[in-house]
Amino acid sequence: MAARVDETGDELVETHEINVTPFIDVMLVLLIIFMVAAPLSTVDVHVDLPVSTAKPQPKPDKPVYLTIKQDRTLTIGNESVPRTQFIARLGEAVQFDRNKRVFLRADQNVPYGELMNVLNVMRDAGYLKVALVGLEGVPQPAATQTAPSETDGTASGVAR
Repeated sequence: MAARVDETGDELVETHEINVTPFIDVMLVLLIIFMVAAPLSTVDVHVDLPVSTAKPQPKPDKPVYLTIKQDRTLTIGNESVPRTQFIARLGEAVQFDRNKRVFLRADQNVPYGELMNVLNVMRDAGYLKVALVGLEGVPQPAATQTAPSETDGTASGVAR
């Protein structure tokens, strides 16, 4: 609280005015700190997605696998399928049940845009339950990462 000296006596009289100068000083310092720190908080993140440590989801008895190979050809199960017919063949594989989950595998070297194109075609055809399949393992630094072998049989599906 502020006080002022009354000229008529020695008594200090309380004033009802708030001294806002220290408050303004603190606010200006905080504003400058946040203005300097905000641009530094953005992070450029390198993304390397082939390995997943997610808990494996239970698989159905006969899962339907749609695979995008490195040369961008599609297979359903072990059968190669032309791009123009893969939705019809996918329908046959899931017995025309669009609520059945489809497991989508893609080679690590397949461009992300190609994967999205296949997902968009599936979504347009009504297949909304898609699980992305990846190899299980502990993520390693990108410089020393080696691809696990396909014969180890470990795969996890992450529901979309």
